Amino acid sequence: MKNIKLILCSIFLAFAAVSCSEDGISNDLSSLDNVAPDNINNIFDISNDNSGLVKITPTAEGAISFDVLFGDGTTEPVNLKPGQGVNHIYAEGSYTVNIVTNDIAGGKTETQFPLQVTFRAPENLVVTTSTNAHDLTLSAKADYARSFLVFFGDVPNEVGTPMAIGQTLNHTYALGGVYDVKVIAESGGAAKTESVKQVIIFDPLALPYTVELASQNYLAGGTFGGVNFSIADNPFPTGLNTSSKVVKFEKPVGAEEWAGTWKPLGVPIDLSTGTKITMLVYATEAGKNIGLELQASTNGAPNTAIFSPVLVANQWTEVVFDTTTIPAIPVGATYKQFNINYNRPNRGLGEVIYIDNIQVTN
Repeated sequence: MKNIKLILCSIFLAFAAVSCSEDGISNDLSSLDNVAPDNINNIFDISNDNSGLVKITPTAEGAISFDVLFGDGTTEPVNLKPGQGVNHIYAEGSYTVNIVTNDIAGGKTETQFPLQVTFRAPENLVVTTSTNAHDLTLSAKADYARSFLVFFGDVPNEVGTPMAIGQTLNHTYALGGVYDVKVIAESGGAAKTESVKQVIIFDPLALPYTVELASQNYLAGGTFGGVNFSIADNPFPTGLNTSSKVVKFEKPVGAEEWAGTWKPLGVPIDLSTGTKITMLVYATEAGKNIGLELQASTNGAPNTAIFSPVLVANQWTEVVFDTTTIPAIPVGATYKQFNINYNRPNRGLGEVIYIDNIQVTN
């Protein structure tokens, strides 16, 4: 029995000597070879708002950390613990992201992952414009746009003007006219969306008032007292007036006796260049007066009304307003506004007349 105990004790001591180091812990790490990371994977969460934002969250079984190289020229890797992610901004393009997985045994496994960043075309592009004489103010907005490029359409081989998100551009045209303004909404990549908007730039309103020039805003001003004022096709293109467009002036039943239309002028009427103002008129009745009121003098002349009758019915006729018959109008007076009324001092009876070619003459 004593011999058996000695044998068992010797076996135990021999086992302990093999399994333990001097400090009681084995230095043999060969048993960790089977804990190298497995199922290495990465997660790309790519934003769809054209910001280029990509969140990278690598995962792998047995990993204790990751080193992420972004593949876009960024030289320093980012070290992540399991479960951590990193945000990075990319331009549109193709990239190879390198992820080095570190395991508990000090081993490293490098894996390459392709990344494609593609920006979407901007959507819901809205262009807003306003004009003041030759000046244009423009702004734009669009979903997923990173910037805009604006072409004002007034010069050949135009280079677009950049416009940032939320910015407003101002542009001055040398001449009045109709312009095609193009706005390109840029995604930040290759995708773009464009819109073309027609803009009318008006020259300052001036005499002669012919209703024929696209660069003149003949509807500037307004009406008062219940009359209607519009631009119409010439219903009687014969005789003195064969032009295609004319003014239609309507005084409906019950309109005020003083009802009329007013026109602000960008270029004042200058009576130093002529003392008469003429107007072509088509009316179905002879004998009713047309009133022309001169207002807003630039050199102190008083507001003045001149009345002249339509002498011929049912054909175009010239009505003359002679300013020399009004002593209150000084020589060389200038006016920045005129008013027109019809058949004053009577209320409207449903009259319709046509007017064209108002000008200063001698």
